[in-house]
Amino acid sequence: MSLPPEKASELKQLIHQQLSKMDVHGRIREILAETIREELAPDQQQLSTEDLIKALRRRGIIDDVMKELNFVTDSVDQELPSSPKQPVCFTDRQSTLLKKTNIDPTRRYLYLQVLGGKAFLEHLQEPEPLPGQVCSTFTLCLHFRNQRFRSKPVPCACEPDFHDGFLLEVHRESLGDGTRMADSTTMLSISDPVHMVLIKTDIFGETTLVASYFLEWRSVLGSENGITSLTVELMGVGTESKVSVGILNIKLEMYPPLNQTLSQEVVNTQLALERQKTAEKERLFLVYAKQWWREYLQIRPSHNSRLVKIFAQDENGGDCEDHANLLCSLLLGYGLEAFVCVGTKAKGVPHAWVMTCGTDGTITFWESLTGHRYIHKPANPDESPVAEQPKPLYPYRTIGCVFNHQMFLGNCQPSDSVEICVFDLNDESKWKPMSEEAIKSVCAPGATTSLPPFPPLCASTIDASGTSNEIEMQLRLLVSEHRKDLGLTTVWEDQLSYLLSPALASYEFERTTSISAGNEEFQDAIRRAVPDGHTFKGFPIHFVYRNARRAFATCLRSPFCEEIICCRGDQVRLAVRVRVFTYPESACAVWIMFACKYRSVL
Repeated sequence: MSLPPEKASELKQLIHQQLSKMDVHGRIREILAETIREELAPDQQQLSTEDLIKALRRRGIIDDVMKELNFVTDSVDQELPSSPKQPVCFTDRQSTLLKKTNIDPTRRYLYLQVLGGKAFLEHLQEPEPLPGQVCSTFTLCLHFRNQRFRSKPVPCACEPDFHDGFLLEVHRESLGDGTRMADSTTMLSISDPVHMVLIKTDIFGETTLVASYFLEWRSVLGSENGITSLTVELMGVGTESKVSVGILNIKLEMYPPLNQTLSQEVVNTQLALERQKTAEKERLFLVYAKQWWREYLQIRPSHNSRLVKIFAQDENGGDCEDHANLLCSLLLGYGLEAFVCVGTKAKGVPHAWVMTCGTDGTITFWESLTGHRYIHKPANPDESPVAEQPKPLYPYRTIGCVFNHQMFLGNCQPSDSVEICVFDLNDESKWKPMSEEAIKSVCAPGATTSLPPFPPLCASTIDASGTSNEIEMQLRLLVSEHRKDLGLTTVWEDQLSYLLSPALASYEFERTTSISAGNEEFQDAIRRAVPDGHTFKGFPIHFVYRNARRAFATCLRSPFCEEIICCRGDQVRLAVRVRVFTYPESACAVWIMFACKYRSVL
């Protein structure tokens, strides 16, 4: 193994530090003097290097050094980086095969192995897939201290063949401790759990959340040799949060091995104290929240029917408007004053959306499910009924409360109608605030172990161009088959399909920025491509999934789109264009446009 000069220098420095710590030089001098007295014959003038090495090995000095310098033994045959690399996920059945992993020997890692699953009874009757056969798969995702991992997909089965290993760095520079390797005591104070999420992907590429689990990993600190095995029972989500989904067999191992492990009693005591501290904080907040609610009801008895939700549940215990929470977090991160609004839509359906307050007093509503934005213009309830009131474009009807990471305010205006609501959040006669100190006690970073840190967003893994072409070819086939069933032939015009591309790009740009651009140029290009006496029709539509057959079925439900797909006439030419726009977390916007041109017959 050859190392760059700077890496070699670093390695020499590490070895020198360890040799000094062990006082190896002093021990070598003692053994050298002892060997000279015992083995040097009167007629010999000097000992050879080989004789000295034999003496050192005989007294165990070399073995002791190699044990302390275990990061350069044969079991870890890799380059030693000067700084920590990105977290790596490797798949192997043996924890000893760490040799191909690029790790930093000055850092502490938790090696988490998933050694298989069992009791996934929902898939008990599923046959084993044939080689090359498309089947539903399980994927295990992990998040730990700003690091994210994903296992290889395995076929869904009663005993899914999970055999993956994940190397989790226990502390990083951004989280403190510099370059000092964490010892057992330091790691015991790190309360971040390993968040494990199991996802199922069906044969059409649609994903569903199967289970979410927070793994307490610190039991390994009190295990012999820093290695422990355990079974994790995964529970369902939402209404099935009390139903077992399956069991994972997991092995935890500290790397490099711990020089000194803690007693299991010390580990258990620390975990119990943390749970007790968290429970006490949550109990005190609950007492305050009940008092706040009593005061809120005393303002007006009708407040009892308003949607004021102080507590929410995650995926392990019920419903959560996570889209609104995520969008609000992103807008806060961009420096805006953003809040999640809890209220109702038409027919009294509970709903959550996002609101931003501009410096000029403008209130903007954001619909997290569609990306639509609406400017709120409050109606004046004191105006004469004859006076014309602006008709709201937003779908929201009532609002009970607003909140973000620092504030919670209950709507205490005479009416909870969004249309006439005044969003002066500093007016306590209209919005009853909750104590910011009480909120910080349970919601501030580090205030409680029950709120894990948010994972970083991952870049999209979708090939936009390749996915666009694939969906487009599938749609062409579906259209041709549909027309064939109607007794119609299908002729595609590639140039017309190509001309639809700028329009789809313009639609997505307008959807994300509310700025319209490029429509005039697109219309001019279409006019040039359609001969005199011919008619052009186009139908654009937007989806957030990549299932071509599902999208086609939705399009056929539109009378205008069906008229294009089933077009009859003289010199009919069809076109279809698909553009996939990718976003973080492999989210995507799929724009499809069907078009046709035909000769008009009078």
